[in-house]
Amino acid sequence: MSASINTRMDNPFLVQLISGTVIGLGAGYLGAFMVLRRMSLVGDALSHVALPGIAVALLFGINPFLGAFAALLLGITGVWLLEKNTTLPSETLVGIFFTVSLALGILLTPQPELLEALFGDIANVTSSDMLISGALVVAMFIIMVFISRGIVLGTISKDLAQSTGIKLGRNNYLFLLLVAVIVALGLKVAGTLLMGSLVIIPAAAAKNISQNLSSYTKLSALFGAIASFIGIYFAGWLGLPAGAIVVLSAGAVFLVTLPFKR
Repeated sequence: MSASINTRMDNPFLVQLISGTVIGLGAGYLGAFMVLRRMSLVGDALSHVALPGIAVALLFGINPFLGAFAALLLGITGVWLLEKNTTLPSETLVGIFFTVSLALGILLTPQPELLEALFGDIANVTSSDMLISGALVVAMFIIMVFISRGIVLGTISKDLAQSTGIKLGRNNYLFLLLVAVIVALGLKVAGTLLMGSLVIIPAAAAKNISQNLSSYTKLSALFGAIASFIGIYFAGWLGLPAGAIVVLSAGAVFLVTLPFKR
């Protein structure tokens, strides 16, 4: 039994399919809350913040995931601190970090690796990446169980949330941290240019047909997983870049749900 499991886990395409689907599941779920908070462009911009981190990691021979996450951690911490101490909205602050980070990343990333960093290369996903992705996505869902109520209440009314004892600053930082994790995980699948779409489009599709918040978050996660699975499967079959096909699959799901918009 263990030998057959190991054989399946040695299948690169199966590993890519499972890893991408799990990441799509997590991206879709977090995307539901981002759209709810009108932070759709934040997910897209944050993926670009990772580019300088990837560049530094490549220059020093470090795992690109660690470099991307470090850059994202610095980015969300900066946005969180500025958001607390200025009146500028999150979209504006992330936009500033986005443009600066993108410029730095393009200058620092070695030319041969630049295309891979921008568009991803799922062929580099390993069984270790799959296990790490699974563990982190499970941890993300567990953390969201504890902070999702505060995020929703804070979206409706900050005063209402604070009156119930919810620590908005802590919850917002944890939420941005989870977004940073899922974006960093998805960079090999979709790259820095397309990862934001994997966060936003499934949530937009779910919003078209959802009747309540619970169905909205579940459908968003489901659509993210479906788009990733279908995109990676057909990309492998047709020999096309996985990131682009995943995003096109998410777009197709959105178009299918559009006539049923409530």
